[in-house]
Amino acid sequence: MLKQFLNLKLSQKLSPQQIQLMKLIQLPTQAFEQRLKEEMNENPALEAGKEEEELYEKDEFDNNDEFDDYEDNESIGAEEINIDEYLSNDETPDYKTQSNNYSDDDEDRESPLTAPISFHQDLINQLNTFILNDEEREIAEFLVGSIDDMGYIRRSIADIVDDMAFTQAIYTDEKKVEKMLYIIHELEPSGVGARDLQECLLLQLKHKTPTEYIALAIDIIENQFDAFTKKHYDKLLQKYNVSNEQLKKAIHEIEKLNPKPGGSFTGNNKITENVVPDFAIRIVDGNLELTLNGRNAPSLHVSKDYQEMMQTYKDSRDKSNAQKDAVQFIKQKLDSAKWFIDAIRQRQETLFVTMNAIMHFQQEFFLEGDETKMKPMILKDIADMVGLDISTVSRVANSKYVETPYGTKLIKEFFSEAMKNDQGEDVSTLEIKKILKNTIEEEDKHKPLPDDQLAEILKEKGYPIARRTIAKYREQLDIPVARMRKKM
Repeated sequence: MLKQFLNLKLSQKLSPQQIQLMKLIQLPTQAFEQRLKEEMNENPALEAGKEEEELYEKDEFDNNDEFDDYEDNESIGAEEINIDEYLSNDETPDYKTQSNNYSDDDEDRESPLTAPISFHQDLINQLNTFILNDEEREIAEFLVGSIDDMGYIRRSIADIVDDMAFTQAIYTDEKKVEKMLYIIHELEPSGVGARDLQECLLLQLKHKTPTEYIALAIDIIENQFDAFTKKHYDKLLQKYNVSNEQLKKAIHEIEKLNPKPGGSFTGNNKITENVVPDFAIRIVDGNLELTLNGRNAPSLHVSKDYQEMMQTYKDSRDKSNAQKDAVQFIKQKLDSAKWFIDAIRQRQETLFVTMNAIMHFQQEFFLEGDETKMKPMILKDIADMVGLDISTVSRVANSKYVETPYGTKLIKEFFSEAMKNDQGEDVSTLEIKKILKNTIEEEDKHKPLPDDQLAEILKEKGYPIARRTIAKYREQLDIPVARMRKKM
């Protein structure tokens, strides 16, 4: 049975302009520049650079009603548009009063690009030095194609035989594939084509000049690999009846090997991320000075040609339907251009005030560079300081970098939770992690400290932390357990 009733509900709806502004705030410098190019390509009424004369007034940016109209501009008739709102004789538009601290000398600075040979192509080129028949070459090239970026073939011979038959119509057997795998194992870098870490290390050791210690290392990897990986050195000493020094030298030979031979290829075509700092913090006369990367503050203006078209329409006596359609299109583009310019200004202000608050909150760290001076800081702390929403602060922190006297850092690294020390004071978890890392670095590697002893040491230093918390922080710092840190 159908029923009809009224329901009163209060909900918050973001306008398209607000959504676009949030997206702009989230973009780091390089992505922002790309977004800027896209907008200029899509909107001919938006131009970069500085004109001698501009025909719009900054006050139009603050006309929120205009944004509301823009959402439904398809329903606005040309006769309803107030042309005078788009025309002005202001000689000093707002953009001319903005400073840009991005040097013109740097605008066209580009890193030279190379066209390196890929890892797999290099292996194919090496195969050309071997005398192979057509069938053998097809199998060898298929094996090369099965090597991952780490340099491993992580598939069984039987799977490779089946795959070649189904996908390449190459019918062979495991014996022939095994034979070609030996050829692959002769390629450089040494260890490439291994099916697991044990085989990878063995291949590299067997390519070395034979010595007493290399022979011992080969035997250890071949027959005592499990004891080696678990660092049961006492068992190895007993098994091989060698001195502590002999075992130490053999293990040193193993430690020099590369467990990821594919990653060592200098021509690997992996993309290296080029981080462009969004801010710079410098110490000037003992005070902190914050600057926003000028590439985030481009000079933009509304096209003079488009506004002259509006003037032409205004002066025209005979307003045809075609002209009315044209002025409707021009109005949309002008509105969009003015909004985008204002959105960029709001983006600049949001970025600057947020980073400025972070800088002052962590002033002690930025002045001294000591990570133990980092204060506990959460998103809400900064949001309350600048009067912005927590989500806005998060967008700034998660994707922006700041250049400091101590290196370029991701802003979100300055945020951390608080813990109490033995005096009841709030300390940052970053400070505790730094002290934990230093403690582990200073330990005797012959007898590394287990987590319960690390907890006792930090407790003595004034940080009462449970053993499970030590384990969590150690894992976050990518530090292995005590047994795996042991050295001969």
